[in-house]
Amino acid sequence: MAGRCALRGTLGPRCPSRWPQGWRLSLRPPGARLAHAGAAAQLQQEYDAVVIGAGHNGLVAAAYLQRAGLRTAVLERRHVLGGAAVTEEIVPGFKFSRASYLLSLLRPQIYADLELQRHGLRVLPRDPYSFTPLLEDRSPPRSLLLGHDMAQTQQQIAQFSQKDAQAYPEYEAFMGRMVLALDPLLDAPPVDTAALGKGSLPQQLRNLQTLKPLLQAGLALGRQLPHYYEVLTAPISKILDHWFESEPLKATLATDAVIGAMASPHTPGSGYVLLHHVMGELEGRRGAWGYVAGGMGALSYAIAQAATARGAHIFADKAVCHVLLGRAGEARGVVLQDGTEVRSKLVLSNASPQITFLELIPQEQLPKDFVQRIRQLDTRSPVTKINVAVDRLPSFLAAPNAHDGQALPHHQCSIHLNCEGTQLLHQAFTEAAQGHPSSRPMIELCIPSVLDPGLAPPGCHVVSLFTQYTPSVLAGGRCWDEQARNAYADTVFDCIEDYAPGFKASVIGRDILTPPDLERIFGLPGGNIFHGGMSLDQLYFARPVPSYSGYRSPIPGLYLCGSGAHPGGGVMGAAGRNAAQVAIKDFRHL
Repeated sequence: MAGRCALRGTLGPRCPSRWPQGWRLSLRPPGARLAHAGAAAQLQQEYDAVVIGAGHNGLVAAAYLQRAGLRTAVLERRHVLGGAAVTEEIVPGFKFSRASYLLSLLRPQIYADLELQRHGLRVLPRDPYSFTPLLEDRSPPRSLLLGHDMAQTQQQIAQFSQKDAQAYPEYEAFMGRMVLALDPLLDAPPVDTAALGKGSLPQQLRNLQTLKPLLQAGLALGRQLPHYYEVLTAPISKILDHWFESEPLKATLATDAVIGAMASPHTPGSGYVLLHHVMGELEGRRGAWGYVAGGMGALSYAIAQAATARGAHIFADKAVCHVLLGRAGEARGVVLQDGTEVRSKLVLSNASPQITFLELIPQEQLPKDFVQRIRQLDTRSPVTKINVAVDRLPSFLAAPNAHDGQALPHHQCSIHLNCEGTQLLHQAFTEAAQGHPSSRPMIELCIPSVLDPGLAPPGCHVVSLFTQYTPSVLAGGRCWDEQARNAYADTVFDCIEDYAPGFKASVIGRDILTPPDLERIFGLPGGNIFHGGMSLDQLYFARPVPSYSGYRSPIPGLYLCGSGAHPGGGVMGAAGRNAAQVAIKDFRHL
């Protein structure tokens, strides 16, 4: 059969690696040393700044700290850099973006400041970008294909509703205006309301400057502010019902409002998560998402390269045991698991708020109210990520493959399954809320090797399945054992088989990551991909907790620079950049 994988049945030969030379592939066993090619960096006893964790935010923070002249070290627990933005060869010859798998949200200023293209970053845009095949009693079944060509997208929507096809451009413009208004809030710390009335008159005037992004957002929203307020606070189903009548379109759009969230389309506030996922851009195109050539680990490599090129020291297999504290309770460095002390004037933590404040800091050093709030953070996760090696492209009933087996336009998309209507998504959520993995889960299927063939051997492909809803703890307090893990994956594969017969027969290997697996491997609290829910009570002024949303912590010299800080999760880099800028400002006054 044309297009079949030559590796099928052997798993022996490996395709030539496309990993940037000089860096180790992440399949290395624990203990493998990872440092920049040609660098003879040895861990020093003292630095100006130490960053705990080499997730993308930690690497961004290190690059900015070093760029400002601070001698910086990054210490990573795992054998590979990148946190959740990694490329790992789970099945021989197949390179997976094992956790995060798409890029859009990375802030444009970071691209420019760190010269990421010069350091090897290459992004592969997708057009079309969304494909929703349907299960229905007609031959062939219909499907919905969305892309950047508005006329073609409207033709696709018109299959289901002429009214929706006419409304769609206005909806896109409405959401676009809101994104443009809120965009500046991502690149600055939240307003420190406690500081507004403190200090001398000049200090108070300087503090008022921090209101500027918030005021700009309000002015930009103008008379439409009440409508935009509704988007932020209402269930996304209510917003979509206002604009559209066709269920496949509403369900497809609703996936961006619930992805990564233990929430239903009927959950109030789910609209913000949708906004969070359309805030990005690629190559100047708003809302576009793409694959990183070489997998998401290549992005982490480029950021690390930007940091080390300026002199930062980055180390894998260096797990931090706790933060060193001085006599006055200030951060003075870190202690590694092997007992090594690394002293510094600043410590930035890319770990979650829970790990940072409940594991790395003695509880008696923190205010009781602060500790209680950290413990109470909502970190529920509905996500099970499944990485699959296949020997051919899936052929969907709604859009069958050509005889030669070559990729068709929809294969590059985010392919939405079990999205015939928003009620299906709500039903999947309800099952998980009762402790049962969804019997018909929401599935986002991506095949990055369609645009980046070097990720798999010739004729083969890597498939990313981002699925929900799965509870962290099963009904009756049962844990996710191997049997439960495989049973859920089989349910997911059965669903895919309904849309694309032959999929199960094409599978060579799979990697199943339930919420507890995501926590254990990547340090995501509760398996939550955002380091904590993105509900309105855990955003902006209140992220991670009220009075500590500006990256500083109750421990002087200790800063939070990961997704648990403003503006939240996603491969955005804003938390790392913003936290570094706050820390640099403080460093100047030491």
